[in-house]
Amino acid sequence: MLESNENFSALTDMEHSGGSTENDISTLPRQLFDENISSANLQLKRRKFLGLGLLGMAGFGLPFRANGFDNKIVEEFVNDIVASETDLFKKHSDSFEDKMKLMQKAWDEKDFRMVRSLSDSIRNTGIQAQNEYEDPGKPLVSGSQFGIVASLPLAWRTWAKGWKYYKTIGLEEKAGISRQAEPVEVLLGFRSDQVNSLAREIRVVEINNGLLKEVTSQVFGVVRRGTDRLCKVMFLADNNGSEKRQYLVFYGNPDAELPEYTTDLEVRGEGYDLEIENQYFIAKLSKQTGQLERMLIKREHGVELYAGGPAHAETPCIDWSHDYVAEDFFMKVRIQYWGECPDYEIVRGPICTIVRRWGFPHSALHPIYNPSRLNINVEYRFYSGLPYFYKSSKMKAVKAFVIQTMRDDEWVFTGQPFTGSLWIGADEKVKFGEVDEANKNSVRGFGYYNKDSKDSFVGLYLDHSSEVIPDLLNGGGSLFYYNWHGTVWVRHPTMVGIKNHTIPEGAILKQKNAYVTIAFTQKDGPGKIEALRKELLSPMDSYSSGLTAIASAKESKRSLARPGEAGDSPISKAVLWEALKSCIDQQMYISNVNLVELGYIYNLSMDDDGVVKVLMTMPHRGRPLSSFFIWGSSVVHRTVSKTIVGALMEIPGVRKVVVDQTWYPEWNSNLMTDDCRKKLGI
Repeated sequence: MLESNENFSALTDMEHSGGSTENDISTLPRQLFDENISSANLQLKRRKFLGLGLLGMAGFGLPFRANGFDNKIVEEFVNDIVASETDLFKKHSDSFEDKMKLMQKAWDEKDFRMVRSLSDSIRNTGIQAQNEYEDPGKPLVSGSQFGIVASLPLAWRTWAKGWKYYKTIGLEEKAGISRQAEPVEVLLGFRSDQVNSLAREIRVVEINNGLLKEVTSQVFGVVRRGTDRLCKVMFLADNNGSEKRQYLVFYGNPDAELPEYTTDLEVRGEGYDLEIENQYFIAKLSKQTGQLERMLIKREHGVELYAGGPAHAETPCIDWSHDYVAEDFFMKVRIQYWGECPDYEIVRGPICTIVRRWGFPHSALHPIYNPSRLNINVEYRFYSGLPYFYKSSKMKAVKAFVIQTMRDDEWVFTGQPFTGSLWIGADEKVKFGEVDEANKNSVRGFGYYNKDSKDSFVGLYLDHSSEVIPDLLNGGGSLFYYNWHGTVWVRHPTMVGIKNHTIPEGAILKQKNAYVTIAFTQKDGPGKIEALRKELLSPMDSYSSGLTAIASAKESKRSLARPGEAGDSPISKAVLWEALKSCIDQQMYISNVNLVELGYIYNLSMDDDGVVKVLMTMPHRGRPLSSFFIWGSSVVHRTVSKTIVGALMEIPGVRKVVVDQTWYPEWNSNLMTDDCRKKLGI
């Protein structure tokens, strides 16, 4: 994406129209782009990919298993029984519409166990449809907008040896606020024929006075849509205030490995039962609901925020929202009553851990009273190096219903850890004590502090909006001595004290809050909080940009590539990847799909001593044992398939093979290559 310059003019048309030049991908060797392996995506609960295998029962062998048929015979057998890709998929899976008809039939027949089975199957059909069809949004930079590294100034292309393409991103700071390592998130598009794995290949680089410097980045949410792949790229950006800065996003390196960055963000646990730590706090999520259960503030003595006791017979957490009280005060309906999260997604990385949970809240007498009226979606974001985390939510009424009251923010702290309260009014200034009458419905933030220990916990309301509901309230109330054991803050976004008001169908309530734990005194604390709120309300703007800093290009000391990423691996990475293509997923029987094209292999590296390291995943939690592919004894494909260890150990120079298994990010169909998708009729 270069501006007009006699040395770089060949790229100008390509950047804006997607046209080709003599360096276009169409002239490059096809083998550079054979292994389409992508690893950044969202963790989904108990994801079960739709079964597509012929006679796919565990242990059921095909007639040719003992005869040692070769690949050609297998392909001929497939061609004989498969009429087309569409027919193949229809033959081995069932549509949403078919499953709904089966469920209605089972319901009419009062076969309720069948209803439960079909509802689980429909849920997984929804997961697969989300993977394939959910709209990721419009990318900041499309797949057709790119530059070629070979046409960059010599100093830069030497520094970026191993990478073939780049995109340019601009960031502008308009509020006059100095930023340090601020997380920036953008959605980018890439041509599928220019990349193997976005998670492995993407590197974000800042241009600073002609020098290139890599910055910490995180790739997630990878999807394939048509001929493009899209993903979200998060990176850390500095700015002195009121500056425009440019960043290059390099990609197109089949030898690239998953990057490792220094970070203070540590995540322990599985699923949403997580403990998340950075330099400022340790947050523990409930293993039952995923709510924020407790938090240790890492200052001096390390005060711990918790909500003790049995509460109202549900698991106590410091974050108690979201919920509503039903018509006529009949019952409370809340996500705190979840026995487990109805659905969730997890993103883990060096910059941010994202925990999304959604579903219908449960009643105190679930499942007898099981209303499906208000769908609640809550997301936490915990960052490296920042003393705050975000909570965002969206509550959508899928039908009109009557409530007494509703809460979208409630915090409970047991043990009296704080000595005073504070709030922010419509004038954006911090005030102490109780909210006054003039601001009771225009609170911009609320929190607590301890005048002796200087500990604090402050919620900053960054967005509070609605659709259909015109009079959203920004108020709330505090009980500093709730039942003599703790403090409580709560916000009601709709009518308070008015019996039985209707939430109309289609109503949507949104919020985004930042919760801060900093050293706070009455003297300097208000200024810190007010400045932080202003900063968070004025993030830097990202935009697609032509490259303007070419003339000042300088040679950087440290190259972009790590050892083995610039064609300098002791054994060619292409040879290693090719060997892994002989490892077949044998439970797919006649489909003849290998681990590389399935996207099971997340990373591949080799040291100077001949040790090859492979990082792989499995397709779902029902097939947890990667050892089946490492050294397994299955003979379904005994003459056409090899184990990972067997395939790699045949390569001269390979002394040892080490295979690790991971569930993050969890696998889905977006990680398969186009050829693999064709074989499976997808």
